[in-house]
Order: sequence, then structure tokens, then C-alpha cells
Amino acid sequence: MASPPPTTPPASSLHARQTIFAEGCRGSLTKILFERFNLRADCDPQTYGIGIKELWEIDPAKHQQGKIVHTVGWPMDSKTYGGSFLYHLEGNQVVVGFVIGLDYQNPHLSPFDEFQRFKTHPAIRPIFENGRRIAYGARAISEGGLQSIPKLSFPGGVLVGDTAGFLNVPKIKGSHTAMKSGMLAAEAVVALLAGEGREAVAYAGALRKSWLWDELYKVRNIRPGFHKGLWLGMVLGGIDTYLLGGKAPWTFKNHSDHDQMKKASECAKIAYPKPDGKVSFDKLSSVFISNTNHEENQPAHLKLKDESVPVAVNLPLYDAPEQRYCPAGVYEIVRDDAKDGEEGANPRLQINAQNCVHCKTCDIKDPTQNINWVVPEGGGGPNYPNM
Repeated sequence: MASPPPTTPPASSLHARQTIFAEGCRGSLTKILFERFNLRADCDPQTYGIGIKELWEIDPAKHQQGKIVHTVGWPMDSKTYGGSFLYHLEGNQVVVGFVIGLDYQNPHLSPFDEFQRFKTHPAIRPIFENGRRIAYGARAISEGGLQSIPKLSFPGGVLVGDTAGFLNVPKIKGSHTAMKSGMLAAEAVVALLAGEGREAVAYAGALRKSWLWDELYKVRNIRPGFHKGLWLGMVLGGIDTYLLGGKAPWTFKNHSDHDQMKKASECAKIAYPKPDGKVSFDKLSSVFISNTNHEENQPAHLKLKDESVPVAVNLPLYDAPEQRYCPAGVYEIVRDDAKDGEEGANPRLQINAQNCVHCKTCDIKDPTQNINWVVPEGGGGPNYPNM
């Protein structure tokens, strides 16, 4: 007698009266919540930056534990928002990084190569000469500030930390605001569960009465003040912060990043210097020291809504910018072998998902919003030591 066919077990699920969403920047679940509950109806679009970071062990004679250096501008042009951070840690270690606003306009720009070029500046290069690069990583950060904060509670949950966008942009700090928002969310959820109702509305009210809201209010105009360029941004930031104490009678607006990119034909190409292997490096050797790993037999976690768009739209209009805004070499236009000195035929987008360092820049910057970053099935990704 034949055995009955196996039955598919029911999908497992978790049920909770309240869920606190703390996914960080550009959370996959949070994107769904924004649409389902229309949480962004009454706020500005979120704007982002990509932060690229390295950990070095340097010559002890050059190390000054506790020293902090921030810069703005170079190697960015005056139209592009960007700046660096450099922190001297314990044990002759130095963290160096560069943040670039993802509303940049030139599709030929490569945030990774701009960071590598930054380290060649005559005031920066000597710090790292004869040193050893230990780790590499990249991550998007939410830069919209107060005016881009969505509705924070909805039936069944609340948003905290960088999921909601609580980063203090000029300080490049958000851990303290994330912790405070988590504390206030916990108090609101406990009060809700002790009573009645479906939504922790008290959470948003408590935030507005806290130091967190005051802190973000005072710096709300810093990032959007740079929309018109570096010099005007510096002037507006100085007036608002130092003369008016963050209490200017105006609040600047934010814009979406993906729709700021110009066509490739309207912008000059950028000639980046070749990496020297001493202070500046290539993408693949950088990804190697991020200890990134994904199981190769799982589906790619980088999904295209329309597989024709990269070649039909992005390549002819923007010169395939995904090859450059990704800091890990995930996206690559490949062609058949060239003949008679001509460019190879049949271009197609190859996605090297194994390289992905989970920065989520592609999900944010793609001009057609055709890329959707989802959580890898195997739980892989970068494994940063001491980052």
C-alpha cells in the first residue's frame, strides 16, 4: 500500500501584542510598515549618507590616544556633501572613515574611491604610512533629522533608533538617541499592555518632551542647509547653530536621494588614481577583510523588480551607476568578448551577492528604485572585528 504524500508543515509565525522595531537604517520590515500604515504621510522624505570605514594599526610614534579629527569637503566638490572622521583608539589603532550624502548628482562618482583618495591627502597619508589595515566596512546612515521622522507608533508596534531616523547628523552620533528612544518606547509599551488599546501613542508624546527631541530640533537645518552647496551650507549652519542657537524661525526641507542623480551625459567623468596597496586599496581586497560570507546555494538577497531596467535604463542614461555607488563590487556590467577593438556586445548586469556588506546603498540610491535589499536566507554578511 502506497504511503500518503507528505504534507507541507505550516509556516511558523510569532505573535505579539506589541513589537519594537529596531532594524537600523533602511530596515526591510520598516519599509513595509511605512507603506502599510502610511507612516511617512506627514514628514519629509528620508535622506541618507553612506559611511565607509576602516580600522588601522599604525606606528606607535604617530598614535595619540583619544585624538579626534573631523573634516568636511575634500575630495568632494563644493556641490557634494561629504566629510571624514578619524579616531585614535587604544592599542595604536585608528578608525578612519568618510561619509558622503547619497543625494550626490554625478553618476560617475564612486564613494569608495573618494574615500581611498581622501587618505592620500598630505595631512592624512603620513598617519597610515607603514601601518596595517585590519578591517573594512560600509553602512548607510539616516541623515534627514527631525523633519524626516515618520509617525512612530501604529497598531501593534513602535519605531526606535535609526529605524526612525534619530541620528544627530553634525555629530555623526546616534547610539545615545537610539538608547533613549528605546527606553521611552519600553515605558510606553508597558503602560499600553497594562491598560487597553492597540497603539502606543504615548511614545511619540514622551519623545517630544525629552532631550532627544530638543537635540534634534537644534540641528534640524544643518544637513538640508547643504543642498545648495558646501559654502552656503557652512554659512547657514553657522548662523542657525551659533547665532540663533538652533532656534531659527525656519525649517529647511529634505528631498529623496534617488531622484537627484543627473544623466551621465550631463556630468564629467571622474579619473580616480589607482590604489597603491599601501594607503589606498581596491574594492575586492577591502571586501576580503570585512570577512563577508554568504552561503552560495541560497537565492540572491538583492532583488530586481524588473530585470530589464539595469540595461534598458540605468546603463544608457546613467552609465550603470550601481557599479560605482556599491562599495563592495556587487554590481557588474558584463559583456561578450569584444571584437576588432569594439566594446563587447550583449551587456547584462551580474549581481555578485556574495560580496555584499549590507550597507543598503543600492536600495537607496538606485535612480529607478528597482533594487530591493532583503534579508539573506542564510543569515550571512560581514563580520567586522572591533569596528
